[in-house]
Amino acid sequence: MMTIRDVMTSRVVTVEVATPLRDVAQLLNDRRISGLPVVDAAGAVVGVVSEADFLIKAQGPEAVQHRPLSKFLGDSIATREQLAKINATTAGEAMTSPPITIEPNRRINEAAQLMTTHRVNRLPVVEDGRLVGIVTRYDIVRAYVRTDAELAGAIRDDVLLRSLWLDPTTFSVEVFNGAVTITGHADRRSTAEMIERAIALVPGVVAVSAAVSWSVDDSRPEQIAVHPYLPVGPH
Repeated sequence: MMTIRDVMTSRVVTVEVATPLRDVAQLLNDRRISGLPVVDAAGAVVGVVSEADFLIKAQGPEAVQHRPLSKFLGDSIATREQLAKINATTAGEAMTSPPITIEPNRRINEAAQLMTTHRVNRLPVVEDGRLVGIVTRYDIVRAYVRTDAELAGAIRDDVLLRSLWLDPTTFSVEVFNGAVTITGHADRRSTAEMIERAIALVPGVVAVSAAVSWSVDDSRPEQIAVHPYLPVGPH
C-alpha cells in the first residue's frame, strides 16, 4: 500500500525558533511554499509556521475579539495565542505548536484524516524523533493522479498479493476512471469483505464494486456454513 514515504518531500526547508520572522517570510516567498517546520537546537520539530500565522499578524490587535469581562477575568487562551502571533518577531513566537506530525510508514488516508481534523495543510514527517520529510495536501492530491492501469497493478500487487496473500491471477480487476470492479473467490467471508475495504484505501480509487464470493462464513464461528458461491453482502 502507498505510504507517506512514497509521496513526501525528503529535502525539507526548516527554520529555528530564533529565526527572525522577516527571514521566514523571505523563505516562504523564495521557495514558493506556504509553511515550514520550526526546529529547536537539537533538530526536533517544535512547531510549524505558515502563511496563516502571517495573516493573523497582518490583522493587527484591532481585529482581536476579547471575551466579556476580559479586563477582570483576563483573555481566553485562544485570544492570548492570537495576540502572541500578532506581536511575534521570531518563528518561535509566531509558530503553531505543538506540531501535528506523522510517521513515514503510515498510510496516505491517515495523513488526509489528520489534515482534515486539525485543519492543517502540511504535516512534518518524523521517524525516531528525527525530521525525515514533509507531506502536504498537494502531495495527497498528487497521489490520486494515477492511470487506471497503474491502479489495477497496485490492487493486484499491493492489496491482493502483498497485503492479503491472495493469488491475484484468480481475480478479475477492472478500473475505469478510478472506479474499480473486482470479481473472484475467497475462502472466508472476512477475507472477501476485507478485499473491498482495502481497495477503497488505495489512493486514486474513487469507488469500489466488489463481487467476491466466499466458501466459509467465519463471521459466526458457532455456525460455520459452507457455501459454494455466495457474493459479499446480505444473502
